[in-house]
Amino acid sequence: MNLPEIGYLELLISCFPVVLVAVIFYRWKANSKELIIATLRMVGQLIAIGFVLVYLFKETSSWLGLLVMSIMLVAAGWIAMRPLVDKSLKHIAQLSSALLLGCGSILGLVIVFVLDLSPWYQPRFVIPLAGMLLANTMNSLSLSGERFDTEVKAGALLEAARNKAFYTAMIPQINCLLAVGLVALPGMMTGQILSGVSPLVAVRYQIVIMVAILCSSAFSTAWYLMSRHRQSVDEN
Repeated sequence: MNLPEIGYLELLISCFPVVLVAVIFYRWKANSKELIIATLRMVGQLIAIGFVLVYLFKETSSWLGLLVMSIMLVAAGWIAMRPLVDKSLKHIAQLSSALLLGCGSILGLVIVFVLDLSPWYQPRFVIPLAGMLLANTMNSLSLSGERFDTEVKAGALLEAARNKAFYTAMIPQINCLLAVGLVALPGMMTGQILSGVSPLVAVRYQIVIMVAILCSSAFSTAWYLMSRHRQSVDEN
């Protein structure tokens, strides 16, 4: 069964509710400008990456793949820093290093030992997997960093602030594990089922992804918070 094609008119119809969301943002004194900019960026970035992926999926150069993933890594670190107070280059280096450690180790495990890709760099698999890990992990870093700053500002001990920040960052990940299959079918699994893959095969892929996201988020967040903890101790 082929997926129904979504034309430009149907795409506009799907985006119409965003106008209503913008109205709510405006009436409730939220930042409607940020919503509009984020939505326009999302559309533009996805259209652009669609053209890029068409090229990348035909190109098997591992060096080009590493360059693309490096750009994704730095961008994820920069976005993770957005809600945090410290906007320094040192801080973005901390965030990017944490992403590299957590996401890089888990991505390597999945590529080599789970998918057993040969050669290891196959862009159709590697780039989407890297994107899923980085996107989810950067959210965990933002949550942990914001909570750590809040706890320290409130006068909490550094170790207690670190522990609370880690727990806060892990709440969305734990909620996802509890809800999957009961409340929602995740995006990757749904996409595979819509494309005709057996639900039982899609489930196995989704388990791999869920575990990978959980572990990369936990490893990256723990490393980042340990780095912040050491930095705060040195400053004091």
